Amino acid sequence: MTQALGEFRHSDALSLGVELELQLVSRRDFDLTRAATDLLGSLKYDGCFGEIKLEITESMIEISTQPQTTVDAIAADLAGLRDTLRIHAERNNIGICGGGAHAFHRWPDRRICPGERFDVLYQRYGYLAKQFTVFGQHIHIGCSSADDAIWLTQALGVYVPIFIALSASSPFVDGEDTLFQSARLNAVSAFPLSGQCPPLADWADFVRHCEFLQACGIAASIKDLYWDVRPKPEFGTVEIRVCDTPLSIEQAAALTALAQSLSRWLLRTRPPLSTERQVHAARFNKFQACRYGMAAQISDPVACSVRSLGDSTCELLDALEEDARELGCAHWLAALRAVAAGGGDAAWLRARWQEYGNLNDVVRACSDRLLNGAVKHSGKKEKFAQQQPGRQAH
Repeated sequence: MTQALGEFRHSDALSLGVELELQLVSRRDFDLTRAATDLLGSLKYDGCFGEIKLEITESMIEISTQPQTTVDAIAADLAGLRDTLRIHAERNNIGICGGGAHAFHRWPDRRICPGERFDVLYQRYGYLAKQFTVFGQHIHIGCSSADDAIWLTQALGVYVPIFIALSASSPFVDGEDTLFQSARLNAVSAFPLSGQCPPLADWADFVRHCEFLQACGIAASIKDLYWDVRPKPEFGTVEIRVCDTPLSIEQAAALTALAQSLSRWLLRTRPPLSTERQVHAARFNKFQACRYGMAAQISDPVACSVRSLGDSTCELLDALEEDARELGCAHWLAALRAVAAGGGDAAWLRARWQEYGNLNDVVRACSDRLLNGAVKHSGKKEKFAQQQPGRQAH
């Protein structure tokens, strides 16, 4: 894997990049639709805000920003990409929305996108590749050295539950209320190399670990590592991979502000790492955040105690205020306090279900929110018949 891994390409410390996986839905019934190849084939776009590309199935696309130094610039790129997509989506009569999972689609209906990489994934993982029609936000943080990247990968791992709970937007799967705040990560966890980065001393230790995985036939390249947080050597970044795609680009920018200000605080204060202890609690804490969101009780394996994730999140936001001000992103970070109090995207989706009585209109509202900003809700039922959770939408 050494050759496939390559050298770590140093980048400006705390520089940023964001990727959002988005849902393509039919404007007839707001189920997922096979539109990615046609949409991108007709797309006229000069790339000034970033990139728009295919994902593993025809019901997904991914947008990625340009490398930026500020959250404001990331938000501007995301807005430009969204506005471009809005125009072309209307021409193709499709909707585009956020959210970590579609509320009622059937995974056997999905089609793998054309391309050698996608075909290899399908042949390797079988039906899991189609079930991987879930949607996440990936946040890249620039690192000025490879050793910093490995240190930051492990330091950020402690805060994975906070990112999960703040971004949770996938309570419905297969027409059912799962009782999870983020059901998306259950699909990711099915892959054999998902989870947390193991204890590593430095970049050389990471290279040795990758060589070991390659020699054992476990992983051919770093792309096989579905870690919650992982280094991205070709970009010179650390990539946070646990966030559901939010329902709005504003929320995506707020999560990016958290990632940047937290990384600055960690690199500035250099708290001691207890990676070997954290490994024992990581899977439990991840489940707690996915299932309960801010109401989760999180294990602290260093203090040998349990804490409320909501309380821990509020304390962290307080601790990051100085770093957020220095980075010019405090106004974005402030938006996360309402989520920490229980007002996140999963709660918004459940409220829309209670309002409309069917999941088709819930997805329609999601599309309106992403493409046109927050929507007003009249409380009346829309054009779709009521759909009980667990029944297929038509």
